[in-house]
Parts: sequence; C-alpha cells; structure tokens
Amino acid sequence: MIRIERRLEQPRWLNVAVPIGSLVIAFALSALVLVVTGHAPGHTFRRLVDAAFLANGALTQTVISATPLAFTGLCAAVAFRMQLFNIGGEGQLYIGAITAAAAALLLHSLPIAIVIAAMVLAGAAGGGLYALIPGFLRAFLRTNEIITSLMLNYVAGLIINYLIFDSQSYWRDTTTPEAKVFPQGKMLPDSATWPSWTLHGLGLPLGFLLAVGLAASLWFLFARTRFGFEVQVIGDSPRAATYAGMRTRRKILAVMALSGAVAGVGGASQDGDFRHLLDPRGLQQSSYGYAGIVIAALARYNPFAVVAVAFLLGGLQNAGYTLQGADFPSGLVGVMQGLILFSALGCELLVRYRIRLAPRTRRPVAEAEAAT
Repeated sequence: MIRIERRLEQPRWLNVAVPIGSLVIAFALSALVLVVTGHAPGHTFRRLVDAAFLANGALTQTVISATPLAFTGLCAAVAFRMQLFNIGGEGQLYIGAITAAAAALLLHSLPIAIVIAAMVLAGAAGGGLYALIPGFLRAFLRTNEIITSLMLNYVAGLIINYLIFDSQSYWRDTTTPEAKVFPQGKMLPDSATWPSWTLHGLGLPLGFLLAVGLAASLWFLFARTRFGFEVQVIGDSPRAATYAGMRTRRKILAVMALSGAVAGVGGASQDGDFRHLLDPRGLQQSSYGYAGIVIAALARYNPFAVVAVAFLLGGLQNAGYTLQGADFPSGLVGVMQGLILFSALGCELLVRYRIRLAPRTRRPVAEAEAAT
C-alpha cells in the first residue's frame, strides 16, 4: 500500500538531490525518445555536449544563449519564492526592450557609461511597471496572477509588433530603403553598444555579468534582510503573516515589481549586447520568458542555481542551433526542455512529501463480524 505523507522537516540534501534526479530522469526519457525515433542516444548526447561546451568557441556562444535565460529565470524565481506565479516574464522582457531602446535613442549624444546606465534603469522601470498590473490585480482584487500575467505577454507582443510593423513610431526605421520594404527598428547608436570582455578565450558580455551580479544581490536580499524574511513567511503561511502584522499587499506589489524589473533588464541586455535594435520577431521567436519558468523550477528558486541552470539550458539551445540538420532531430532540444520541466515539477513533490510503502493490514475476522 502506497501512502503519501507531508514532510514535517525537509532535509537539506533534498535541495541538491531533487534537481539532479530531475535531470537524470529527463535525460533518461530523452534517451528513450531517441531510441524510439531510431537515433543512438550515446552518440547524440556526445554531439550535444561537444557542440555546447567543448568545441572551439562553444562556451562563448553558450554564455550568449544563457544570458537572457538567466534574467527570465531570476524573474520567475523572485516571484515564486512568495508563491506568486509570475508567468509574464516574456512580456516584461519585451517592455524592457522597448523602454531601453527609447532611452538609447533619446540619449545617443551622451557618454557611453551614461547611456548604458540609462538603458538598464529604463528597462528595469518598464518591466517593473508592467509587472505591477497583475500584481495590483492580485493584491487588491484577488485575481489569479497566472492568468493575468500570461495574457499580458500577448498584449506586450502586440505592442512591440505595432511599434515596428504597423506604425511610424519613434522606434521604427523609416529612412533606409531596406526598412521601407522590410520594416525594422532603428539601429541604436554606438554609445548604446554594451561592452564585452574576453577571459582565456571566453567571451563575457556585460549582460551576463549583470545577471550574475543580480543573482548575488537577490540572494543577499532574500537570505539576509527583513524583506526577504517577510517574503518567505508570506509565501509559506499568508495567515500567519497577516496575524504578525506583515503588510501582504505591499509585499505582493514589491515582489512583482522586482520580478518584472529583472526581466526588463534582460530586455535592455538584448538591445545593448546582441541585437542593437528593437527586434520584435527575434524576441518573440526565442520564447525566453517561458524557458525561464523551467529554469526557476529546476533551480528551486535559488538565484545562483538559476544562473547555473541557465548556462546548462543555454548550452542545449546552442547545441541545437549548431547541430540542426538532416541527421540531427531538430525538435530534440525542445523535447529535452519539456521533459526537464515535467521532471522538475514531478520531483518537486518529493521535497514537500515522502512516499511510504505500508503493508496492508487486515482486521481479525471476529472484529469484522462484530463491526457488521
């Protein structure tokens, strides 16, 4: 007889064992998918690892792929720590990209340091304000933030498409002949190009370093401050937090704004580090926000683990782009990401509950007859 019991205490080793177990299960299921589709799992996984981490220049490309994933993963992790399910990191990243591009175009004549700082602040403000919409609805109207934040992703997508494809907005290039035929955003000025550094052959863009710095700041905020303690209490027991006099509504607004601000900085990084213009089609095809949910769940909302998992999934994405061809299953990377998500969510049950096998007991015949 199988019984599921809630754990009174959660051993610390589970915080490490469960994510590792999730990955093992996901890769085992991926191997099964490969066998069913007629591919050798060992050979395919070796090619993935080589293209993601070992080949010449692979690590640099993996860092580039991991940078936006780290921002959206941190965005989701911040909200999830308070049991707020912000699914809107995708849209908040779009809005951050829009506001950061506006800041870069407006301040093009200023020194590069000022322009970059303005882009970061504008991206954070745009993403944070956009996240306050589902935050306000949750705090004051008790509206499910999963639905509102998810639907606002589509609204943000429509906004960014309108600015480039359906209007003569400030963000759209209307001067070059190419842009008149194929709508595109204005190229950002040189002062808005974010720097990068090379360390032993590894390219490190400014956005990735910002993501690492944000991870350290968020860890300190949640682990060493009163704000983080109250967020933890509210997430674990809202009634106890209310009884203790904690201002739950303010914390909901603050956490949602912080979560959106992190995603907005990710949008600014896309403008300054990689795309150098407002690129609606490229941003929407990448689906960074939804991948960030996978990362946050697998990292168990630990900021440093988020960066590590983003690096892993960034490597998978990089390998998928590199190896895509007739002899490589094009959907393998997406299948693996989906299996990692389902495995992480399934194994999450083992952190809060334990499975116990109990022998089936039979009542004595006399007691059974007396009962009837």
